[in-house]
Amino acid sequence: MQEVRADVDAAIERDPAVDSRLEMVLASPGLHAIWTHRVSHSMWQRGGRWKLPARLLSQASRAITGVEIHPGAQIGKRFFIDHGMGVVIGETSEIGDDVMLYNGVNLGGRTLAKVKRHPTLGDGVTVGAGARILGPVTVGAGSAVGANAVVVKDVPADSTAVGVPAVVRPNAPALDPYADPALYI
Repeated sequence: MQEVRADVDAAIERDPAVDSRLEMVLASPGLHAIWTHRVSHSMWQRGGRWKLPARLLSQASRAITGVEIHPGAQIGKRFFIDHGMGVVIGETSEIGDDVMLYNGVNLGGRTLAKVKRHPTLGDGVTVGAGARILGPVTVGAGSAVGANAVVVKDVPADSTAVGVPAVVRPNAPALDPYADPALYI
C-alpha cells in the first residue's frame, strides 16, 4: 500500500492536469499499467508455470491501457508514464527510481539473441514523447531524452540527448543564486 501511495504522489507531482488523487487513481492508464506490471513481474520472477499467466496479464494490461510492459522488465519506485498510449518497455529493460516517460516511448532491442538487449535508465531520467532508446544502452541518472530522439549510444549522467540519431549535450550547471551577478556580465 505504501508503494501505491508513493506512485500516486509521484504522478500527481508530475501531472499538472490532475485535479485530485481520486482522479489520478481512477483515470491514469500509466498508473494502471505500472501496477499491473508489478503483479505480472512478481509472477514472472517465480518462473516455470507462472511465466505464461504473467505474459497473459501483461497483454491484458496492454489492451486496456495502451502501454506494453514485458513482465521481465525491472522498474524502480515512483515510476510514472504520462499519456501512456504507445509506450513499449522490453523484457531486459532496467528502469531506476523517479523515472518519467511520455507517450509513444519505446525501450526496444536491436538483436534477437537472448542477452541484455534493452536499455537501462538511471534514477531521475525523463524521456520525451515518441523517443526511441534502442539496444543495451545506458541513460545516466538525471538525464533527459528529447521528444522523438533516437538513442543508440550511452548517455552520461546529467545530460540531454536530442535528435536522430541523438546528440548528447551535458546539462548546464545550475546557477548559484548567491554568486555575484557581476560574474555573469
